[in-house]
Amino acid sequence: MIQDSSRLLIAMDFSDKNQALAMAETLDPKTCRLKVGKQMYTLFGPDLVKQFHAKGFEIFLDLKFHDIPNTVAKACAAAADLGVWMLNVHTSGGRKMMEASVKELQKFGTDAPLLIGVTVLTSMGTEDLLETGISSSIEARVLMLAQLAQSSGLDGVVCSAHEARLIRQAIGDDFLLVTPGIRPQGSDVGDQHRVMTPEKALAAGADYLVIGRPITQASDPLKAMCDISDSITSWLSNAN
Repeated sequence: MIQDSSRLLIAMDFSDKNQALAMAETLDPKTCRLKVGKQMYTLFGPDLVKQFHAKGFEIFLDLKFHDIPNTVAKACAAAADLGVWMLNVHTSGGRKMMEASVKELQKFGTDAPLLIGVTVLTSMGTEDLLETGISSSIEARVLMLAQLAQSSGLDGVVCSAHEARLIRQAIGDDFLLVTPGIRPQGSDVGDQHRVMTPEKALAAGADYLVIGRPITQASDPLKAMCDISDSITSWLSNAN
């Protein structure tokens, strides 16, 4: 398990740059990190990441690279040059792609970002997998991809909290589990299928919790973030 007090990753999904920067102003970089995904990166590019850095935030660059090994490895290097804290690739890109990315990031030494692999998106259910030609259960697919990621040298995976316990039991504690689809009790699940509360996700073995709309669309985002952060701290204290 990690020894890190900032377990909360805020999904910054905005189409307006000023709104994104204003949201960052209301949040506390001491108690959370920011996740920048495809929407904002496509709209505003690396400059937005630099602006978030200037406000003191570490960044999880959530672009889910998936291409031939050389292309993905060079994209990972570009992200490392940008100074991000964590980035991800799709594990379904295969061992050669992941190993090439790991090798490229090793050139950055202690400045290398964490590299994690996406297993099965939390918006997908069993029927969605079947439509893509995968007949195994979600759990079996996620575990297989997590084991492939570990043996390829990645630091961890993105998975639903519903699969966290399974991965933790099979792989052990020295492997990061980043879990989207986190919803505080009573929150709207939106387009997510496999969701879980922060406390239950931590109990299942999650390391980092990705939360977006319950914070960014709250009437008081800072209070919403602090409430969730306090619940995480309380759970961790009781667990120890």
